[in-house]
Amino acid sequence: MKSILIWSMLLCCAYAQSQTLKGKVVTQNNTPMEDVAIFNKDSGTHSHTNSQGTFILDNVSVNDQIYSSYLGYETFVYTVAEEDLSSEITITLQQSAVSLSQIVISPEVNTLNQIVSIDLQNDPVKNTQEVLRKVPGLIIGQHAGGGKAEQIFLRGFDIDHGTDISLSVDGLPVNMVSHAHGQGYSDLHFLIPETIEKIDFGKGPFYAERGDFTTAGYVAFKTKERIDNSSVSVELGDFNSFRTVGLFNVLETEKSNAYIASSYNSFDGPYDTPQNFNRFNLMGKYNFKVAQDQEVSFTASHFQSKWDASGQIPQRAVDAGIIGRFGAIDDTEGGNTSRTNVLVNHSKILTDNSKLKTSAFYSHYDFQLFSNFTFFLEDPVNGDQIMQQEDRNILGFQTAYSKDLNLGSTDFEYTAGMGIRYDDVNNVELSRTKNRKEILERLAFGNVDELNAFAFLNTEFDMGDFKVAPGLRLDYFKFDYENFLTETYDNKSESKVFASPKLNVTYSPNRTLQLFLKTGVGFHSNDARVVVANNGEDILPAAYGTDIGAIYKITDKFIINSTLWSLFLDQEFVYVGDAGIVEPSGKSRRLGVDFGMRYEALDWLYLFGDINYTYARSTDEPEGADYIPLAPDLTSTGGVTFENVGDFSGGLNYRFIKDRAANEDNSIIAEGYFVTDFNINYTYKNFVFGIIVENLFDTEWNETQFATESRLFNEAEPTEEIHFTPGTPFFLRGKVTVNF
Repeated sequence: MKSILIWSMLLCCAYAQSQTLKGKVVTQNNTPMEDVAIFNKDSGTHSHTNSQGTFILDNVSVNDQIYSSYLGYETFVYTVAEEDLSSEITITLQQSAVSLSQIVISPEVNTLNQIVSIDLQNDPVKNTQEVLRKVPGLIIGQHAGGGKAEQIFLRGFDIDHGTDISLSVDGLPVNMVSHAHGQGYSDLHFLIPETIEKIDFGKGPFYAERGDFTTAGYVAFKTKERIDNSSVSVELGDFNSFRTVGLFNVLETEKSNAYIASSYNSFDGPYDTPQNFNRFNLMGKYNFKVAQDQEVSFTASHFQSKWDASGQIPQRAVDAGIIGRFGAIDDTEGGNTSRTNVLVNHSKILTDNSKLKTSAFYSHYDFQLFSNFTFFLEDPVNGDQIMQQEDRNILGFQTAYSKDLNLGSTDFEYTAGMGIRYDDVNNVELSRTKNRKEILERLAFGNVDELNAFAFLNTEFDMGDFKVAPGLRLDYFKFDYENFLTETYDNKSESKVFASPKLNVTYSPNRTLQLFLKTGVGFHSNDARVVVANNGEDILPAAYGTDIGAIYKITDKFIINSTLWSLFLDQEFVYVGDAGIVEPSGKSRRLGVDFGMRYEALDWLYLFGDINYTYARSTDEPEGADYIPLAPDLTSTGGVTFENVGDFSGGLNYRFIKDRAANEDNSIIAEGYFVTDFNINYTYKNFVFGIIVENLFDTEWNETQFATESRLFNEAEPTEEIHFTPGTPFFLRGKVTVNF
């Protein structure tokens, strides 16, 4: 009886002494910091700061040690005093070099994003080709003179130019619905690489705030709110390459800041016929605080480019000596494009635990592309050159309300949002042309009007080591296509509503391990011309995804991650913009494994690598004829970077893709490649001198490949085989940057 009484008294004392700690985390400039992890070393409890930088940590006693973790800031350790439990403490974080030691594993859904962010900090993007390569498992290729959007491969998808991946910049959508060249066309070239601050990404259809195109995943770029200093760079290199970029800090006050960025690129390439590539970019960003609880950001950007291209050449023409690897069958290919964007972001703190975020955007876009994939197959006299063009306006907005609640032993957070996007696409055209001047025949010509209204709900139940995050998205689409080629007025319309449930579960029994399960339903994006051509049947075929994986911090500076995943699609309707036809490719299944590693061998030496395997097949076809053309099955990227070695920094990166099927029966093979890039920089006062080498070992490789049926001018019969764009050979550039 006496022992029971003693234990009861001890428990009562412990309960009385264990209280709640309230606090706020700010920068050295007294700016509140959101999503900072706060941990109690003694009790094992943890919390995160909200948008106001405040946190509430349960089960805290006097003399407990509290510490915070946030990438790019020193870890802060604080011993709780008795008076702290009756007041609010303030934690001021000091900036420091980015390190894996700053990563503390918790049940947060975006933990892998934080880890990969170190790659961007240690090895900044040096050109637009590298922008998407920062996403683990994502491979890109360029095949039209540098001005065309890159071809994207991810999770067993040949995404073409964006059909199955959602891309955005500061909330501005990049993908073009019902585009002249194909659904989802995503030209990221309006983004100046030096302005990138963060790359947020996710694989699979598991995110309620992400809708159209989010099948294989999403990538969301965030540009810098401010720049530390102004700078001007000049870059010169092989193949008449020239690039200059300037970032100018034009305003810096207590409540507002602004900067302007601009760049110009020109490049002839290694081809026998110069690419004559030119691109000009201009961007401005202005941020200001309306009051203590409101912030507004204005961003405006414009880019325009024009280029010539040698196109995709047939292997047989090279083997026969008709042309060299960098030659052309038709060197009149090329194009020009431009995009102007205006974006407004507004955030308002409503209460201590709630906020409202709203964004609105407008884009004007022009596109014209000349291509010739089949040479003299269709027209043996004039050739098979085609022109694709359009003129587009995009308008939209999104608003989201977030609130944090404490439900006893569970922290509950939810975000409810809604928005709309409207595409007004005029004179979408596919025509046969001659020498870029004469229109021989219009194959498709009309107007597209497409509306996507949506609402979503994200919830998070934080139960300590467990976090359960169910979500739901609702999309409404209205597709209109007005066909100009019919003799009478022809305007067809279809609409569809689609509900997408999601569920993410994470478990972290300690601060070194996270286990996660992600599951959700999405849909395969569709083109308005496909929708009306199929009379509204299978408008938005469902996509069913599941991820199971783990993130493990083996040591303070060594982290690995692995994922087993699956993705099943009910249908893959594809509008082939190059031919003006619809290709239903049936049901498909993709199963895969992702594995990644990040290791800080020394304070100045950082190693990273990712390897990805995918089994992708069409389920409606017999075995042996069920390959998904160009779907990569094995890819890998990685490298090593060094910094602060005296005044030197740099890195060595590689990318690898294995041989893969180029057609359904695997009788035509797209060759894989292993390519290595290198860069080194030397800093002297406010000058940075750099050398960049692409394809360091001068590997002969094919950047993009297609199984295409074509006929040359001297051939009686067509041949189907690999047509390819050769990858750049050894490519040396020098760069000088001055900071002021």
